[in-house]
Formats: sequence, C-alpha cells, structure tokens
Amino acid sequence: MKKFVQRRAISTACKSLCAFSALNTLTFAVMAQSPAPSLPEVTVTGNPLGSSELIAPASQLSGTSLLLRAKTTLGETLDGTPGVSSTYFGPNASRPVIRGLDGDRIRILNNGGGSLDASSLSYDHAVTLDPLSIERVEVLRGPGALLYGGSAVGGVVNVIDNRIAREPQFDASGGVSGKADLNFATGNSERAKGLLIETGNTRYNLHVDAFDRTTGDVSAPADLDCTQGGVTTTRRRICNSASDTSGQALGASLFFDQGYLGASVSSYKSSYGTVAEDEVTIGMKSNRYALEGEVRKLGGFIRSLKGQYGYTDYTHTEFEGPDTGTVFKNKGSDFRLEARHAKLGDLEGVLGLQTESNRFSADGAEAFAPYSKTSQTAGFAYEELATAWGKLSFGGRLEKVRVESFGSPLIERFTTGTRDFSAGSYALGSLWRLAPGWQLTGNLAYTERAPKDYELFANGPHLATAAYEVGNSELQKEQSRNLDVGAAWKAGAQRFNVNAYVSHFKNYIALNRTADAWRSAADGTAVDETDAEALPLYAYEQVRARFVGIEASGSKRLREGASTLDLALRGDLVRATNQSSGAALPRTAPWRLGASLIWGSGPWGANLGADHAAAQDRVPEGERATAAYTLWNLAGTYRVNAGPASLLWYARLDNLTDTLAYSASSVLTTTAFPKAPLPGRSLKLGLQASF
Repeated sequence: MKKFVQRRAISTACKSLCAFSALNTLTFAVMAQSPAPSLPEVTVTGNPLGSSELIAPASQLSGTSLLLRAKTTLGETLDGTPGVSSTYFGPNASRPVIRGLDGDRIRILNNGGGSLDASSLSYDHAVTLDPLSIERVEVLRGPGALLYGGSAVGGVVNVIDNRIAREPQFDASGGVSGKADLNFATGNSERAKGLLIETGNTRYNLHVDAFDRTTGDVSAPADLDCTQGGVTTTRRRICNSASDTSGQALGASLFFDQGYLGASVSSYKSSYGTVAEDEVTIGMKSNRYALEGEVRKLGGFIRSLKGQYGYTDYTHTEFEGPDTGTVFKNKGSDFRLEARHAKLGDLEGVLGLQTESNRFSADGAEAFAPYSKTSQTAGFAYEELATAWGKLSFGGRLEKVRVESFGSPLIERFTTGTRDFSAGSYALGSLWRLAPGWQLTGNLAYTERAPKDYELFANGPHLATAAYEVGNSELQKEQSRNLDVGAAWKAGAQRFNVNAYVSHFKNYIALNRTADAWRSAADGTAVDETDAEALPLYAYEQVRARFVGIEASGSKRLREGASTLDLALRGDLVRATNQSSGAALPRTAPWRLGASLIWGSGPWGANLGADHAAAQDRVPEGERATAAYTLWNLAGTYRVNAGPASLLWYARLDNLTDTLAYSASSVLTTTAFPKAPLPGRSLKLGLQASF
C-alpha cells in the first residue's frame, strides 16, 4: 500500500509539472521580450573593490549548482562545502558552521546588509532566508572582521536575491524576465513553488518574488518513537519535523547616470516542529525593509559613495500543543556607508562607517535571556596595493559596542546592567602569482569580538541545549589571532585549491558544564539530578582555544568532446581544542571526503556523488560520539527551449542507500538521541522555467 501511494504521488507530481510547463510556456511566450537578467559572476562578499582575484578564501553557489544542492534550510544547503558544516536542529532549523565556529562568530548577510533574526541565540531558531528565494549564496571563510565586525571571525555567508538591482537589467526598449520553480519530494512529502518576475528598462527595475513550501514529517532510515496526545507510535519518520514556509518580496530601483537608488520590502513566515520535543511547534515571522543607493564617478578624493539601510521586525513564538509558550522578539536596524577613494599610485581602497542597533525580548517559561538592547558603531578601512607579482591588502576596524540588560517584567532572576566594549580588528593579506595558472595567498588577522547579551546575562532553562544556562556579566571581549595560507591552480576546466589555517583565541567564550550542578527548569533553584525538572547547569566562561584545519577542492576533466566527464573532489578537517582543559571543543565535524562524477552531453546532465564523514570520537565529556557514514546521491537534468523560455527538468535522489547517520555538529545528537538522524532516502522531482 505504501509503495502504491508513493507511485501515485510521483505520478501526480509529474502530471502537475507537465501542466505547469505547458501553461508557463504560453505565458512566457507572451511576456518575454529580452534575455533573463543574470547576476555578475564576480564574488562581492569581502571584495569591495570588485577584483576578480580574491585574497580571502571564498566560494559561491548559483544557478544549477545551487538548485541541485538546495535543501529546506540555509545550513543544510551549504553543508558539505569545504570548511562548512551545519548545526542541524532537524530539517527545519540549521545554521552554517564554518571551520568549527558557529553562532555569533558567523555573520549571515542579505545582499551585504545585516540579516536580523534570533538564529544565533538558539539552535531551534531557523534562519529567515529560504533557499527558494536565493539567486546566489557566497561563503567567505576565515576572519571577515574588517568589513563585517567581530561577529564574522569565523566567516561570512552572504545571501543575494537581487531584490534591489544595482545595474539595469534591460535595454532602453524594456522587457520582462523571470523564473518559476516547482518541485515535489517523497522523503518529506515536500511541495514547493516559487516565482520571480522582473521588468524595467535602463532607467528603472521592478522585482517581485514569492515562494511557498509545505512538508510532512521527514523519512528516517530507522524506526523512531513519537509521542503525541499521550500516545506513542513507532514509525520510520522523524517526529514533529513537518513545516509550512512562505515569503514574498517587492523591490524597485531607479538608475541615473552616476548610480542608482532602490528599496525593497520582504516578509517571511514559517511554522515548523522542533524535533527535540514531540508536541512543540514554532511560529516565526519576519518583515524586512531595505534602502540602498550608490553615487559613482564623483570628482575629488572620494570617487563613489554607497549606502545601505535595513530595518527588521522579527517574532518567534513557541507553542506547546495549542497553548502559547515563550515568545521571542527582535527589532533592529543596520546602516552601512562605504566610500571608495581615488587611486594613490597603485593603492586603492574603501573607507566605511557601520551602525547597528537591536532590541531583544523573551517572555515565557523558557525565556533564558533578559530584555536587552545592543548598539554598535564602527569605522573601517580596506586597502589593496598592486605589485608586479600580485597584490597586498591591509586594513582595520574599530568599533564601540554597548550591551544593556533591562531584566524582565515577569521574571525576577535576571540581572540588569550595562557593558561597554571597544574592539579593534586588523588584517594583512597577500596574493602571489607564482606561475601561469598558479597563485598563493596568505592572510594574517587579529580580531576582537564583544560578548553578546545572552553570554553576559543569560539565566534560565534552554531546552534546545537541554541545559540551564547562566551568563557572566564580567566577560571580557574575545580576542583571536588567525593565519590562513592557500594555493590555487586553474587550467581550462581543471582546477585545484587548498587552504590551511590556525586560529588562537586568548579568551574564547565557551558554554561549559558545571560539574555536578543541577537547576530546576521551573524556578532556577538548585535541585538534585533526580528531580523531574532538573537540568544540568552550564555557565559561560572564557578559556584559551585553538582551531586548526585544512580544506581542499578540485576538479579533473576526464573526458572532452561532445560529452564531458569531470571528477570533482573535496575534503576538510578541523581540530578544535579547549587549551585551558586540554579537552575537545563540542560539536566539531570530523574529517570529511567527497567525490562526484559530473557528466554533460548537450541538454543532458548527470551527477553521481558520495560524501564520507569519519567517526567523531574526539568529543568533550558528556557529548555523544558519532559513527562514520557515507551518503550517496544522484542527480539528473534535462534542459529544453520552449519558445523564449528555457525549461530545466531535474531529479535528485538523496541518501540513495538509506544510510542511518547522525551529525557530529548537531546538539540533538547528544541531547535528543536517537530522535534526529539525518534524513533518509528521498527522491525530488522539479522543474525550473526561465524566461
């Protein structure tokens, strides 16, 4: 019966896709007047001068590569990129982990501006950026503190959606372009659709996009127990992993001879299960308003000025069955101004100013952090010096940060207070063109990060980490020294690059378990571990820490001609150590290796890949070790032109051997074992139509 239902569902999906194709082919034939716009290939993150040669290690996903890797969360979409893993709080909430660092050491941006939510506060809080609405995502690995602040010491993830166009997308006669997506997956009964339309001419651009995704409970490679309504059932599904997510956006840009001015408004809503708790769901919504503009070709020392402003209103509500539990709110704004100065001989660069401010509140039984306000003002400079052999880069950032705790009107255990921090970050980089096709890079950085509000003032039960967390209002700013060296080679379709790095933290802010201490989840009083509401006590403290690692990727052309065959290889390793105790730092991914065979012939394409994660038994006391696993995947594409429209049919089979695996970088592997394995086998069918 189950196989019949799956076949019926796949048949229905195929019929829907065919109908969708026919309908949109007719629509596109009427609307399309010019080619679809495309974003420039140059990487923009950490690259304010628009150089084609990057000193800092960076990678990007776009087009078909992004389409075939897209999952339901940003973290899972990027997981497997060299140096990047995921916090994986089930299939609905995950944040990127870069080089073993997560939370507020990874900065997530939207079109270069701050993406304000509460995803860094707790692992069960989803990122308010959905892969369905992404045009391109860029990952800057290593310390990006010069341009984006101390919270970017681990890296930067910049999600680009072109809602505010920075260049004209059409000629003077104008036109309409866009794309539509439709897909269905068996593993989670996913039904997703998205639409993007742009129109304009050389003087203006209008952008509209919308998406919607509904999923059921995700298939699992093993039988799991689920208790709902007092009844326990066993099935091959991850309990409480269904979701319903949607979003819309409207953007517009005006172009003039020396620049542009644009604005956008976007909304995001998601309702999803928390996986760790069988009857707890989360309702999340976020509204974001953005304004951006640039004036170019100015006379004098300043040649161009670019400004960005964003305001976000975010609410996250946790429901225990039908009852409202804890409500988290975050409202804030960010402003950024960059001025590019005239070249001084072979020296060029930018000067910048950035301000951020946000107000956070939490109300309910699981409010573990107080009402707070965080404000930051920073100035930065970034310079590049061209040389006969390559180039040098150098710069610095100075910032003032104020963190204020207002306690809570309903919870007495929180303390009030204000902390002020002055942080400075500095970096030096170099790129050496060693030989044709070869280049070497080196980056040396010193960074400082001010503690976050919850690190200073937390005091309450945090069920996402299965702990009672207590902050430390005496924490000092986090300081680190970072070295990265890399080599890259490219010849035609073949390429190879490798980076090795080490980061030393003088006073890394760690959340550590306090030995034999337990607190009541109800009132925070000290209790015995046998108490029904007992949670282990974890405290924020500062330790010496070191992160050492290596990451590599490459592609070898095996066959050239009417059809091509490439072998893509990737791998990474990170070792994170608490040097104060000698123990491993928690939630660190093991060494990983991956390989893919990529075949193309005319309109056809195929990809067969495998990703192997080693066993991770180097874990701190109290954390669960994970076994090694290998996940296989298979994908196929077929592209056909239908009038002015380009139709891309695709199929993707994930975890084709239905392997049972647990993520070493997920807190759930320890706190909720065995409830949250990685998803089981799933077939995804889809169509993307571009015009």
